[in-house]
Amino acid sequence: MSSLRPSNLSWTQKSLLLGFVLALLWMEFTRYPLNERVVTDTLIFFVGPMALAITHGKNIGYRVDWPAIRNTLLLALFVLPFYVIGSSLPGIRAYYPMWGDWGSTVALDQFAVHALKQFWLVVAVETYYRGLLCVGVGERFGIKAAFISPFVYMIHHIGKPPLEVLLSGPTDVLFGAVDYKSDSLLPSIVAHGAGLVLLDWLVLHEPLIPPETVIGLLRWLPIPV
Repeated sequence: MSSLRPSNLSWTQKSLLLGFVLALLWMEFTRYPLNERVVTDTLIFFVGPMALAITHGKNIGYRVDWPAIRNTLLLALFVLPFYVIGSSLPGIRAYYPMWGDWGSTVALDQFAVHALKQFWLVVAVETYYRGLLCVGVGERFGIKAAFISPFVYMIHHIGKPPLEVLLSGPTDVLFGAVDYKSDSLLPSIVAHGAGLVLLDWLVLHEPLIPPETVIGLLRWLPIPV
């Protein structure tokens, strides 16, 4: 039994154990109003992983260099069309923005505050998924670490539009692989955070692409869009 003591566990074992506990805590305590989400996600997804990393002297992706910047630009450009196309889909437009009663007009200062909170949520989420569960344990599993969290990531997307739930698993793998290769969370934070802010802004305005055009292109999917 002594081998199960925390002091006897490896960094990888502690990371995976903490990841499991934090996932359960999030599902138990998360609240969907934005201000409450900022608090719960910060405490669970940011403070938890960062505390473990700092106390063990480990890097979980908080570094920036030229390869990370280059990969950030490439990943952001790759996912940009998905956000633009998604913003024209009826199911996405009915769900987003997730927070706030915006009415018929969008005050820029109000949206800026919303965007900052939204972006911070992404920083917290990426610290957990791509930091703790990918970059952090990459020293043990290599790039295969990108396949550790997709299932949990999909579970945490349940309740969102079906297309988003379907894409969440592959997106998790893609973001994890890019962050692992970059040894940095910068690519996924920017692509995910800026993408969600852009999506909210586009949904609050007239679609850039006629919804019927996008629906026609995606009619082959076995899920509603």
